[in-house]
This record gives sequence, structure tokens and C-alpha cells, in this order.
Amino acid sequence: MKTNTNLWWILAAFFFFCFALYTGWNIIEHSDRAWYNAIEWVGTVVLLFTVFMAALIAFYVNRVHHAQGGELPEDTLTADIDDADPEMGEFSPWSWWPLVLAFSAALAILGLAVGTFLLPIGFAVFIIAIVGWVYEYYRGYFAR
Repeated sequence: MKTNTNLWWILAAFFFFCFALYTGWNIIEHSDRAWYNAIEWVGTVVLLFTVFMAALIAFYVNRVHHAQGGELPEDTLTADIDDADPEMGEFSPWSWWPLVLAFSAALAILGLAVGTFLLPIGFAVFIIAIVGWVYEYYRGYFAR
């Protein structure tokens, strides 16, 4: 985790270097204009926000590392593969509802692209798929 934090801080510093180089290069290239007119603002702002995003991720990973109170199993050299293998939940390999849900999303996107009459049909199939997926354990052979 500490290595991840350091990598994100290094990446933020690299993006800051790119931001400074890009801005300075634009000012030098267009030296016939005032400095505020010589800057290409879209690229400058995008690179500056990339610095902020990398710093935000570095800060978050650092806070998570300190909140956990120690090293993760992935960081120790003597850890086994299943030391950090959490229970991910229960999934139904026989369930057809995710396919219906994907079909409803495809139908809604197709409705946006081709004709808006498909959009309500896609939303209706979406509601049916969500209800079916949530309540699939309440009926039939696998009811609990």
C-alpha cells in the first residue's frame, strides 16, 4: 500500500512537470503575444486537473493505509495467495437475469441511437430484469 501511495505521488509530480513544461513551451512559442493569450488553456487546465486527480488518489490510498493500521497481506513476502481472499458474495451461475439486464441496456441505447420509441421498452425490460434478479431466490427450486 505504501508503494502504491508513492507511485501515485510520483505520477502526480510527473503530471505537474508535464503541466509546467506544456505551459512554458506555449508561452515561449507564442512570445509575440501577452502571456495569458499565449497559453493554450484547454491542455493546461487538463494537465493541472490530472495532477489534482493523481494527488487525490495518492491521498486516499495513504489514508486507507493508515486506517488499516498496518501492512496488507499482499505487501508481506511470506503471505499465501488466499490470505487476502475475501468472500465476494453469492452469485448464481445459472441465472439468466444478467443477460436480460444487458439486453435492456442495449435496447435503451439502441433507442437513443435509432428511435425514441425503443427507449420506454428498454426501461420496462430493465425494471422486469432488476425485479427478477433481486427476487430470484424467493421462488422456485432455489427459494430460501
